[in-house]
Amino acid sequence: MAFEIASSAMVEFTGESGAVPAYLVRPKADGRRPAVVVIHEIFGLVDHTKDIADRFAREGYVAFAPNLFGSPQLASILTADKVRKAMQVMYRLPRRDPELARQAIEKLPEPDRTEIGRTVQMLLGGLPRDRLTQDLAAAVAYLRTQPFVVGDRIGCVGFCFGGGLSINLACAADVAACVIFYGENPSPIERLGNVKGAVLGLYGGEDTRINAGLDALVKAMAERKKDFEMRIYPGAPHAFFNDTNPTTYRREAATDAWDRVLRFYRRTLTP
Repeated sequence: MAFEIASSAMVEFTGESGAVPAYLVRPKADGRRPAVVVIHEIFGLVDHTKDIADRFAREGYVAFAPNLFGSPQLASILTADKVRKAMQVMYRLPRRDPELARQAIEKLPEPDRTEIGRTVQMLLGGLPRDRLTQDLAAAVAYLRTQPFVVGDRIGCVGFCFGGGLSINLACAADVAACVIFYGENPSPIERLGNVKGAVLGLYGGEDTRINAGLDALVKAMAERKKDFEMRIYPGAPHAFFNDTNPTTYRREAATDAWDRVLRFYRRTLTP
């Protein structure tokens, strides 16, 4: 059944970082609905993330996409344009090493040397992931106060950077279902013992850096007897779901992954 979108708007909720802006979209439906927290990639709350939230609304879910980079501390450093430029610098490094990054930054012309340098340094180790996880836990708490949300049927989904935060959120808050799109494992991995809901992990077969941690993830989930599903798509790179990036997008893998997510949420979130 396809739902129409009843409303979409930017709102604010209070998190660990202060006032956090978020995109809230609701389906046109009677009564309360299950909800999904949609966690953006490292590029922030861009139109692609809002489009994913809209897709969930058309499936009957209240979708809530916080802008985790909306705080004064991060907003000027982690713009989508600066992150793209910083990633170009990082892609040229033989490994993610702060000293190698510093040397590469020194070769940039001004003003990029200063502006992009700050972004590279933050991406290499300055992101306040624990604080952002608490912001996401506050987003779940906010949804539970809304009269149009089924309070015990809230899930999360995240992509890349947001995929890592999605499982971190499942470790920190009581969410019924968690989807990881090619995200890093929680650290320490023992945090997985706190997961209460079901978890679905979706990964690209060519995503070497992320996939290096999958053995540890499977082992930890099995040892703790968690409700865990995983799918690896052969030939798919990191960010294969992002249809705005023709370099990494893989239609077949993305289509199958979306179907799996919907089936997973029907099992775990539908009252």
